Amino acid sequence: MSGAARGAPHPAAGEGGPPLIGITTYQEPARWGVWVREAALLPVPYARSVERAGGVPVLLPPAATLRGLDTLVSRLDGVVLAGGGDLDPELYGAVRHFETGPPQPQRDRFELALARAAVDADLPFLAICRGMQVLNVARGGALVQHLPEAVGHRGHAPEAGLVGSHRVRIGEGSRIGRILGPSSDVPTYHHQAVGRLGKGLTAVAWTEDQVVEALELQGHRFGLAVQWHPEEGDDRRLFEALVAAAAGR
Repeated sequence: MSGAARGAPHPAAGEGGPPLIGITTYQEPARWGVWVREAALLPVPYARSVERAGGVPVLLPPAATLRGLDTLVSRLDGVVLAGGGDLDPELYGAVRHFETGPPQPQRDRFELALARAAVDADLPFLAICRGMQVLNVARGGALVQHLPEAVGHRGHAPEAGLVGSHRVRIGEGSRIGRILGPSSDVPTYHHQAVGRLGKGLTAVAWTEDQVVEALELQGHRFGLAVQWHPEEGDDRRLFEALVAAAAGR
């Protein structure tokens, strides 16, 4: 009987296969064909970026319950916490700003639990935009709910529905700095940002107006978070670094 027969153990990613990288998804109404249904959605650039970096993307829709989360984390080699809508401000003890989007309790609950589980398991992760905010809240931090009000301009999301660009300054000696260098022009689209930092997180990149653009989790195998959208650009170095860390897990 061949090794591929039913019941035979599957090789782990570190035993010859490319690493499995879980990517969180949206859960939104969607239209396809004659159907309009609630769907788990993910912009293609996330999965494509993982594939081009050498990983295997696995979509992670927001689970209705958290049963099996530890099993899920044990079977993944890395995680991308993807972008999306605003977190419920009640999760970090704030009153909802009128510009903050409607709550998504199922997604919030799942992704906060996933972030904490990834931290506890020392699972390599890259948190992107909303994902960085999820990480910060999961670690006890808080958010700025509406940046234009705080910084006096809309440069972080200059046009509705279109990704913009700005330069970030990256801290010397940071892991992201070793990957990208002292500065980088990055794709951007967000109206919220990190406020009070969560436990164990260090800010390592900033825009000219001093908005925090990247975090690193101290003492973690590979725990990076960026406020920008690397999947929307041509620079794959952050994804390549995640996949390399996941392959060596």
